[in-house]
Amino acid sequence: MEELHSLDPRRQELLEARFMGGMTNNECSNQSYGSLGSSSDKESEVSFLTWCSYRINGINVHGCLNRLLSDNITGFQEQILKMLYLFSLQTDLTGLKLAALESNKNLDLEKKEGRIDDLLRANCDLRRQIDEQQKLLEKYKERLNKCITMSKKLLIEKSTQEKQACREKSMQDRLRLGHFTTVRHGASFTEQWTDGFAFQNLVKQQEWINQQREEIEKQRKLLAKRKPPSSSNSQAPTTNSEPKQRKTKAVNGAENDPFLKPNLPQLTLAEYHEQEEIYKLRLGHLKKEEAEIQAELERLERVRNLHIRELKRINNEDSSQFKDHPTLNERYLLLHLLGRGGFSEVYKAFDLIEQRYAAVKIHQLNKNWREEKKENYHKHACREYRIHKQLDHPRIVTLYDYFSLDTDTFCTVLEYCEGNDLDFYLKQHKLMSEKEARSIVMQIVNALRYLNEIKPPIIHYDLKPGNILLVDGTACGEIKITDFGLSKIMDDDSYGADGMDLTSQGAGTYWYLPPECFVVGKEPPKISNKVDVWSVGVIFFQCLYGRKVRIPTCSLT
Repeated sequence: MEELHSLDPRRQELLEARFMGGMTNNECSNQSYGSLGSSSDKESEVSFLTWCSYRINGINVHGCLNRLLSDNITGFQEQILKMLYLFSLQTDLTGLKLAALESNKNLDLEKKEGRIDDLLRANCDLRRQIDEQQKLLEKYKERLNKCITMSKKLLIEKSTQEKQACREKSMQDRLRLGHFTTVRHGASFTEQWTDGFAFQNLVKQQEWINQQREEIEKQRKLLAKRKPPSSSNSQAPTTNSEPKQRKTKAVNGAENDPFLKPNLPQLTLAEYHEQEEIYKLRLGHLKKEEAEIQAELERLERVRNLHIRELKRINNEDSSQFKDHPTLNERYLLLHLLGRGGFSEVYKAFDLIEQRYAAVKIHQLNKNWREEKKENYHKHACREYRIHKQLDHPRIVTLYDYFSLDTDTFCTVLEYCEGNDLDFYLKQHKLMSEKEARSIVMQIVNALRYLNEIKPPIIHYDLKPGNILLVDGTACGEIKITDFGLSKIMDDDSYGADGMDLTSQGAGTYWYLPPECFVVGKEPPKISNKVDVWSVGVIFFQCLYGRKVRIPTCSLT
């Protein structure tokens, strides 16, 4: 019985069905043996189970039947065995198929189990590799954090040293170039500039040169009085000589006067020309010294402008709330202040993620402003960000990021350029050569062509030397255009055949705007990309001649 239950359930069900089928066909015969004792039933059941066990385990059924028939069996057992013998021939083939199916199934099962084992081992290997990589990643993250921490420490130390050096140099230049002093005027106090000893020495040298020039001029006048008469003048006296002779006699008549200035001794012609040549050389030398002093004065004025700019920058940096090297947005380490405007500060920063320098412009709104004004300012800054973010050109400063610090402070991250702007360069050097100016204008026009080829096109509207950065600080290098705060988008809704309406009339720098921007009427003036072309022409003129264009028809000039 235990062997029967250990069989495959499907095979057991098949055998039982076939056995019950044989019993149905011989129902009358089975009923005739219903009077047999319980011992015969048990024996027949044992014989049946034994045969089933043999059959299932692959033993030849015919041999089993022959062995069972040779034994002493009852009539019931014999009847059962005969019925089984009748369908045993039919079940042999089915059993082989079942065995083959079972074998194939076992093989498939073994393959699947092997595949599962392989996948489990691969999964374990992958998990182990993931754990190892995770540990390695954590190790690298820890190492990277240490590197970032060390970089921040070194950058802060370097920035602190540079700040200290700038302040020491500024204190030294205060004595040499000058400084601001607070002067009281009535109830108010104003700052007044006081020149340093370098300018005072130049002023003294200039005064000495002026004194020397005056002295030489006096001596030249006296020398002219002692100039000997030429031979032609003595042989051909003029009619005007009579009054002079009478005057000479009158003077000679008063020779005995003790208060009369004695006459200077007469010089020979050679002595006169000798003294005249000496005075001319001295005047020429003084003129040369004066030119050198003037050149030195202009150089000192340029240095003084830098000094004044640095003094203001240091003062603004000391009063800024971001002076202690904070890290904004967990990424940008502020190093030192570059400049300060009306409502913004520009810091040189270091991007700890991208490992590059950047210029962070911090916009701080006035807390006393009305909410409407704050919203308009923020909207204007967001508009500038959206316009600038989509621009990608080597002659335009790249905008990297935009984020908020609080409700009244937000920041824009721009590409950092080491040099100054064109306006500062022109203030220092007045003008430049035609080749340098042409190179700058070519780069500006290249950027403007890009702004007009993109869709939708963009008008910068605020092109001026202050918005053109010199990458190397010189006029012979690359330039980049910045500040798109007043830019106009020429989309299909606002731009027509005659241009677009100027909704911000009065904004911008009037020196570099065309006359049509100042037309006053019932309707706003129309503008196009020609506004930027006009600005480029004005910038080109200023680079060549060192002054701004003055238009007689424009009342603003």
